[in-house]
Amino acid sequence: MQGGHEVKKNWPAEGGDTASRRLSKADRRRQLLDTALVIVREEGADRLTLGHLATRAGVSKPVAYDHFGTRSGLLIELYRWIDVERVNAFREGMRNGERSLEECAGVLAAAYIHCAADKTDEFHAVGAALAGSEEKAKVFQELLDNSVQMFVSVLQPHAALPTPELERRCIGLVGAGEALSAALVRHALTEIEAAQVFAALIRGALGSGTG
Repeated sequence: MQGGHEVKKNWPAEGGDTASRRLSKADRRRQLLDTALVIVREEGADRLTLGHLATRAGVSKPVAYDHFGTRSGLLIELYRWIDVERVNAFREGMRNGERSLEECAGVLAAAYIHCAADKTDEFHAVGAALAGSEEKAKVFQELLDNSVQMFVSVLQPHAALPTPELERRCIGLVGAGEALSAALVRHALTEIEAAQVFAALIRGALGSGTG
């Protein structure tokens, strides 16, 4: 999903700084993922190794290995983290202010399709580095499930549907979004065309009934 991610740049370094040794495991993991994201942005995903991550983060190699185990494990966690951060940022952004269904569908569709159109960002770079891995396929399904829940939370205020039915329709919408994204990548549709079709599908999916 479209959405910014602000990298924390003032994490304490490992070594002589005693404050760094007081970081909780969760905060240390966050620092390492932030640093990994910077590496991908500045140097490319091919440069993201556990050893290089440790150097850039100012920690010992065992610290990086303790959190991620392998380079593949690091890439998977970064892939998941980038997407979850974006979904959460988009969900929060959609909560600010009142929007009509027309506006909500348009913003949601445009953001989803834009993610497929933008092949230059770090999410696609990390995904390319994971190409062909079994772990990526498993995480991708998890991310689709996250997208479904995001659609539910954004569309629920506009839906006169029981939650289970809305969830089923959102599963269908995410599937449609993926199909439209694939058509966009094949140049069968422009980004604007794909977003317009997707917005129409979103609006249509919120009709009454359980059929």
